[in-house]
Amino acid sequence: MSLKALDYESLNENVKNCQYAVRGELYLRASELQKEGKKIIFTNVGNPHALGQKPLTFPRQVVALCQAPFLLDNPNVGMIFPADAIARAKHYLSLTSGGLGAYSDSRGLPGVRKEVAEFIKRRDGYPSDPELIFLTDGASKGVMQILNCIIRDQKDGILVPVPQYPLYSATISLLGGTLVPYYLEETDNWGLDVNNLRQSVAQARSQGITVRAMVIINTGNPTGQCLSEANLREILRFCCDERLVLLGDEVYQQNIYQDERPFISSKKVLMDMGVPFSKEVQLISFHTVSKGYWGECGQRGGYFEMTNIPPRTVEEIYKVASIALSPNVSAQIFMGLMVSPPKPGDISYDQFVRESKGILESLRRRARIMTDGFNSCKNVVCNFTDGAMYSFPQIKLPPKAIQAAKQAGKVPDVFYCLKLLEATGISTVPGSGFGQKEGVFHLRTTILPAEEEMPEIMESFKKFNDEFMSQYGDNFGYSRM
Repeated sequence: MSLKALDYESLNENVKNCQYAVRGELYLRASELQKEGKKIIFTNVGNPHALGQKPLTFPRQVVALCQAPFLLDNPNVGMIFPADAIARAKHYLSLTSGGLGAYSDSRGLPGVRKEVAEFIKRRDGYPSDPELIFLTDGASKGVMQILNCIIRDQKDGILVPVPQYPLYSATISLLGGTLVPYYLEETDNWGLDVNNLRQSVAQARSQGITVRAMVIINTGNPTGQCLSEANLREILRFCCDERLVLLGDEVYQQNIYQDERPFISSKKVLMDMGVPFSKEVQLISFHTVSKGYWGECGQRGGYFEMTNIPPRTVEEIYKVASIALSPNVSAQIFMGLMVSPPKPGDISYDQFVRESKGILESLRRRARIMTDGFNSCKNVVCNFTDGAMYSFPQIKLPPKAIQAAKQAGKVPDVFYCLKLLEATGISTVPGSGFGQKEGVFHLRTTILPAEEEMPEIMESFKKFNDEFMSQYGDNFGYSRM
């Protein structure tokens, strides 16, 4: 009997080959346990509001008024909403062609794109063109759009950091391209060595692969490192020499937990370098409302900015964006509010600063609690989370545990993470889902659980890990502390 189009055996092989560990086996098992009544702490995905972070008041007030514009006609509206929120809601509604229920331009509302351009100019000190900014349904959709334009067939390679966020490996696989890994150095705080880049490109070319683009994640996911200005200069020179487009994933630029390495954008460093680099290197930069102190993951708001991209290519990208008609309009307003928050003197300014500062300061403390907690455990070593929302500890698995995993038909760190989930309810992501060096094992967890719950969570982890290492260890291993 012949196969039907959507029988599993006849599906597009690229669909079957792509993997997304963040919502993979561990997440599915955690969901099953939750249905059975077990308390689950979902630290597998950077989803701040799901773990108790409260939304910022001002943007929710503005979007609430935009969603229900009849409230603006109520004579008592000023008793419920502050005057600056009312004014901003009227401003954003005036930018639409019929409120939030109407499609926008496929690139996003021109007025919001102008606000994004002004934000980039304030941040970097260089002009930004709203016509080269596209608003998207989260940064992920932007990444997928751009990779779709770059990848032509399996001979096209994309340089991706390892460990990496599996959006990249999954999308490259789905589009039929080839991921070309370059390894970050864990012993150097997940630093990047340009010599490793050159080796990765040379090896790929020897296999007939045309390397066309390079991805950087700054600050790092899952590794949490912040790239230095010197490192970014090296990367941009490398991209110029190799004629690669640089994809700058900068969605965690607000999430910085140390003072030695502040976030600096790829665009600013590129412009600072001057010609020929500032005129030659093709750069796409991505940002989102899902991270930072906003954490509005479910709103799905993002943007990308194009630098040194030819006009005809921009037209083609616009054409592809037009297929989906319009990005989410309420998310576009969230983006406008993120890049243009309340200013000093505004009624809502003090509350906005108090809320956003409180979130970032708590995240900094949680990053320290989690790093110290992991480093107090036997056979666990963890670099400090400089930025982003994750810890990525290395778990030194004993040979007996690796053998037990093999007998169970599991990758060793999947085996460990499943045992952790069953024992504690802590849902993490195994390092194998992000890529790692052979014979080295990690897990990724967010630093997002409530601060007051963090000591108990780390104690629960430590108790599990001690018992696991006792069961499989035979006095094997080490501890940093």
